[in-house]
Amino acid sequence: MPSRRQFLGEASCAAIGSTSVLSTLLNLTMANHAAAQGGFGSQRKSLVCLFLSGGCDTFNFLIPTEPGPYAEYAAARSNLAIPLNDPNPSNNIIPLTGTGYGLHPSCVHLAEMFNGTGSFTGKKRLALLANVGTLIEPIASKQDYLSGNIALPKALFSHRDQIEQWQTSVPQGMQVLSGWGGRAADVIHSTFNTEQTGNYYMPMNFSLAGNSAFQIGRSEGQFVITGNGALTFDGSTGNSAVNQAKTQVTQDTVASPIEEHYRNLFQRTHGRITANSIERGAEFQQHFDNPGTLNSQNVDAVIAAAPFPAHWISDQFRAAVKTIAIREQLKLARQTIFIEFGGWDHHAELLTNQRNMLGALDGALHAFQICLENLGLSDDVITFTCSDFGRTLRSNGQGTDHAWSGNQLVLGGPVQGGVIRGSFPSLVIDGPDDIGRGGRIFPKLSADEYFCELLRWFGVTAGDMDMVLPNIRNFYDPASSSHPVNFLA
Repeated sequence: MPSRRQFLGEASCAAIGSTSVLSTLLNLTMANHAAAQGGFGSQRKSLVCLFLSGGCDTFNFLIPTEPGPYAEYAAARSNLAIPLNDPNPSNNIIPLTGTGYGLHPSCVHLAEMFNGTGSFTGKKRLALLANVGTLIEPIASKQDYLSGNIALPKALFSHRDQIEQWQTSVPQGMQVLSGWGGRAADVIHSTFNTEQTGNYYMPMNFSLAGNSAFQIGRSEGQFVITGNGALTFDGSTGNSAVNQAKTQVTQDTVASPIEEHYRNLFQRTHGRITANSIERGAEFQQHFDNPGTLNSQNVDAVIAAAPFPAHWISDQFRAAVKTIAIREQLKLARQTIFIEFGGWDHHAELLTNQRNMLGALDGALHAFQICLENLGLSDDVITFTCSDFGRTLRSNGQGTDHAWSGNQLVLGGPVQGGVIRGSFPSLVIDGPDDIGRGGRIFPKLSADEYFCELLRWFGVTAGDMDMVLPNIRNFYDPASSSHPVNFLA
């Protein structure tokens, strides 16, 4: 019979809601106690989630370079293998110092951040996580997987289901009405964002990708923004009577279905959040348009000077820099930002498409981190990636198909740069880590362990971790004194 940890029933879902109320009361008590003791300190913290939607082929991103493992990689990947010794050096894997692994040739700047070279000489900012995926409970071996006795995530190779599971951290496949970033906000927003007093309220979750499940909580929501700032519905600005009327009509149109038409809680939550975004738009936009100086640096000038590539994803990261830079004006000591970079579903033309997209990703992350360094923000911002799933090792002729485990990157000042954590798998087709159908690797490192380490740094307590990550105790004791993965310094 499945354990409670393996399968969360309706009662457990309800418990999450009731636990949220108790946690809020506890957090208010903690906040009052902290204020009496002098507060939580002056450090503000931001988590930036970069979701690579479509399923990024990350076994062509992080690649073994030692002779034996590389030969296995090349045999499995056949016409998709990235060379080690091509006559054109720009086509070759970029070595990661002292690891036996390298990065895709388009990732020049990410390699610098890992190795502590180039623009990041003397300050390693990037760690890599190998063989990460959605899990309900650990899978020790291929034999355990084949036994049928392991609880598995629902619809493993489905875009929709796996995106939801990465964002909710509940891979049982049940209807989940909140994401782990939203649940984190439920338990820490009132604890850390204590500068918000009286009637002032600003959500701690900001999305540059519309409404995302990741940031929807039971009581807290997200603030949807664009590359130009606050989300607007009519494109007009100003305080004329006409614009005031338009705004009121828009608010009524969005908010009224909450009470009268929406039947699904998830839809109701989205409606409420969108209405709140309208109300808070002017406040946010004022600071966004005039971020001023930070640590004696002009924010707009630093962003303008950064080497962002000519790609639409750069607009998202520029907006993220501004949103982080104005945390103090928004009275936020904790903040999450969600960015989505889509188009990674490379069933065809993988080599060309991935080269171009990884180049844009590499350049945008490099410029983003340069901005944080120059503004004195690096030590309190962590950027991390997620994706639907990894992809098959075997080529389908021009690309790869849906699989399971993959590799992820984490960067920032708090990161223990220059390390690869997790257990990199065997890349042999039908080998010990391949569950079949063309090289589908099963994960050894759970998404829960990955998220838990980020959340511990962010301020979620051991007592609240079960509510934020309901499956975490299947992999790790939140009260442990050691990190679950150990990618943070």
